[in-house]
Amino acid sequence: MPTEPVIQVKDLEKTYRSGVFRRRTLHALQKVTLEVPQGEIYGLLGPNGAGKTTLIKVLLGIVRKSAGDATVLGRRAGDVEARRKIGYLPENHRIPRHLTGSTALEYYGCLSGLSVAEVHRRAPELLDVVGLKGREKDRVSGYSKGMQQRLGLAQAMLHKPKLIILDEPTDGVDPVGRKEIREVLRRLAADGATVFLNSHLLQEIELICENVAILTNGQVRKTGSVKELTQALEESPLIFRVAANEATVRAGIDSEIIQAVHDVGDGVVQFDAGSGDQATVDRTVDALRRADISILSMRRRDLTLEEAFLEIVKESGT
Repeated sequence: MPTEPVIQVKDLEKTYRSGVFRRRTLHALQKVTLEVPQGEIYGLLGPNGAGKTTLIKVLLGIVRKSAGDATVLGRRAGDVEARRKIGYLPENHRIPRHLTGSTALEYYGCLSGLSVAEVHRRAPELLDVVGLKGREKDRVSGYSKGMQQRLGLAQAMLHKPKLIILDEPTDGVDPVGRKEIREVLRRLAADGATVFLNSHLLQEIELICENVAILTNGQVRKTGSVKELTQALEESPLIFRVAANEATVRAGIDSEIIQAVHDVGDGVVQFDAGSGDQATVDRTVDALRRADISILSMRRRDLTLEEAFLEIVKESGT
């Protein structure tokens, strides 16, 4: 049986007003609609000022919506019972510097309603999972930014939440640490938890998220799977595979058209054909025919998530 989405947002709006005599209006969120399924790692993307953090704060009840609907774990956004089941790592999270790794978890655990005994049972495993085993007695003042992010992730998982909301969780974390955090998030999703992830590192999102929403100017521009968003656009470069050697290909085709030429073996050469617009395609095919080169295959190159994101942002006029 299909389960109810963990996050449901429909026509959500948030408007800020400032000034006394000449009141200015800022539409931080405009008719935002999206759903986040259970047990999934869902990515939220957008340029600075797009409204991502505002959306997260509305879901947590930190900011009150102006219009529309938002539910989390089947309850109204901000509901106390729902918040008990949410783990949250905010952007630029700052842990009191006088605490140690262990006492920081005690502090946050008690805020989440756990007993000290429960925290002590959970803490060793969590510190090991996030790569802080052996540093639990060190003061936070001696932690690097990446170590503080790891500790922040541990506190977000401490009370075994059903939903974990992470705002830039790998900020300041080295590549090895990012890989380890990805594995942690995958395990959480495999165990049934839902991860709602906001990050500016698009490669990280592409590696870990199943579905994403792209937000610009307070509006959702695209939602869908990473695969759907990165499918080739009509004018993305074409990849040709032909039966020839590299020298023959370079001699028969205008150098302004072909890019990234390389021999793939067994008498097959692969190359990209410029911008991929129809005129370039026609010129390339005509040149191959004139050179008596057989075309084995022709397909458009799929975009990276970064390329798709930039294209969507450009279309929105941001």
